[in-house]
Amino acid sequence: MLKGLLEQPRSCEGRPLDLVFVVDSSRSVRPEDYERMKTFIKDLLLFLNVAHNETRVGLVQFGSVVQNEFFLNSYFEKQLMLRAVERMEHLASGTMTGLALQFTREEVFSVARGARPGHMQLPRVAVVVTDGRPQDSVEGEADRARRAGIEIFAVGVGRVDLVTLQAIGSEPYAEHVHLVDTFSQIETLVSVFHSKLCAASDPCASGIHECEHECVNTDHSFMCRCRKGFTLAPDGKACLDCKRGSVDLMFVISGSRHVGITGFDLLKRFVSRTVSALPAGSRVGLLQYSSKVRSEFTLGQYSSTSELQRAVSAVRYMGRGSVISAALQYLIQNSFRNSSRTAQRITVVFTDGHSQDNVLTWASKVKADGIALYAVGVGETAEEELKFIASEPQQKHAYYAEDFSQMEQIADRLKTQIHSCEGTAALSHQCECGKMMLFHNMSTDALWRVSQRYILYPRLKLYSYTSPFIYLLI
Repeated sequence: MLKGLLEQPRSCEGRPLDLVFVVDSSRSVRPEDYERMKTFIKDLLLFLNVAHNETRVGLVQFGSVVQNEFFLNSYFEKQLMLRAVERMEHLASGTMTGLALQFTREEVFSVARGARPGHMQLPRVAVVVTDGRPQDSVEGEADRARRAGIEIFAVGVGRVDLVTLQAIGSEPYAEHVHLVDTFSQIETLVSVFHSKLCAASDPCASGIHECEHECVNTDHSFMCRCRKGFTLAPDGKACLDCKRGSVDLMFVISGSRHVGITGFDLLKRFVSRTVSALPAGSRVGLLQYSSKVRSEFTLGQYSSTSELQRAVSAVRYMGRGSVISAALQYLIQNSFRNSSRTAQRITVVFTDGHSQDNVLTWASKVKADGIALYAVGVGETAEEELKFIASEPQQKHAYYAEDFSQMEQIADRLKTQIHSCEGTAALSHQCECGKMMLFHNMSTDALWRVSQRYILYPRLKLYSYTSPFIYLLI
C-alpha cells in the first residue's frame, strides 16, 4: 500500500526552496541499508518541483571525509538527480557529522554553488540522516548553520543519541527531529517530509516565517508586514513602534577623481544639511571610498547635529580611483557592528558609475543582512551599477540624474508618493507622514540652495523617482 503511494506522489504546490540532503555513509551503515537510504532520497525527490527557478536540490554524503554528490546548481532536471543518487557509492568509513555540516553551510549553500541570495528570502533546508554517534563536534557547526538561515531536519536511525539529534536539528524539536528504529522504517517518513518540505516552500502557510505581525506571500518569496503605526525591524521580521523608531544611517560617498572637488563639496553640503532632519535618536556614519576606503566617522561617534556638521565639513576629498565593493565590504564588516537592535539600518550609496570592481557580491551580502540599500547616481553613472546596488523594489531604491538643476521638478513627482505613505507605511521603512514631510521640506530646501551655486553637469536625466528616503538622502 505504501509502495503504491510512493510511486505517485503529489507534487508540491508552494514556493521554491533550496534543499540539501546530508547523509551518513559510515561503515556502520550496512550495504542494504545504504540502498534503502538512497531509495528514501529518491522518493522525496519525486514530489519536488525541481527546476532552475523552482526548487533546487543538493546532495552530500559523509564518512571520515565529506563527499559532494551534486551542488544546488549541478542539475535542474529531476531525472538527472535520480540517476546521480543511483550512482552513489558507499564510503564505509568514519562519522564526521560536524565537518559535513560545515561543508554544507560554507560550500553547498553558497551563491557560487547555486544557493539563491539571502535577499530573495527563499527557504534553505537541510535534511541530515545519520545512524551513529559523530566523531567530531556537531553543536557549534549546527548552530552556525541555523544562524546562517538554514532550517535543519535531523533523522536518526537505530541507536542514535537523541541529544545529538537535537543538537543538529532546528527548533521546535517535535517538528525537526525524527527517530526510527531501522532503515527499513525510514520510508514511513516520506509522507511526513512531503508535508514538511511542501510547507517550507510556502512559509506563510507553514508558520516558519517568524513574522511578528503578518506574512505576505510574493513571487517565489515572502515578506513580513507590520500593522499601521509600526515599521519592520532590521531583521525583517519584528515590528517596531513608529513613535519610538530611530535610524542608523550610513552615507557611503564616492571620493573618486570623476566626482571632482566641486561635486564632492556639494555632497558634503547636502549631507550636512540633511542630518538635522532625522528622527530623534538616530545615528549617522560616513564612509568615503576612492582607491581605498576611509571611515570618516562612525555611528554614534557624534551625538549632536552641530558635531556631525563639523565632522562632515572636515572630510577631505581623496580624488583617486573607485572601489565601491571594498566600501560595501567594510560597511557590513565594521560600520553596523554596534548598530542598535531597535533601529532601522539604512545605507545611502553614492556612485559615479566608474567602479573598478564587481559590486554585485558585496551589495547582495549587505542586503541579505537586512540593511536597506539606496543607490544614488549623479553624473555619468552606469545604470546597471545602480541596479546591482539598490534594494528591491528598485523603482523605490535607485535614483539617477545627470545634474541637480531640475530638482524642483523631481520634488513634484515625489510629493504624490510622500502623501501616499499612510497606506504603505506597513510595507516600507517609513512611519509617519508628518515626519517624512518635515524631512522632505528641510532636505529639499537644502538641496535647492546648494544647487544654485554648484551644478555638476549640464543635462538632467531621470530614470526613476523614489521613496522619500531616496530623494531626501541623496
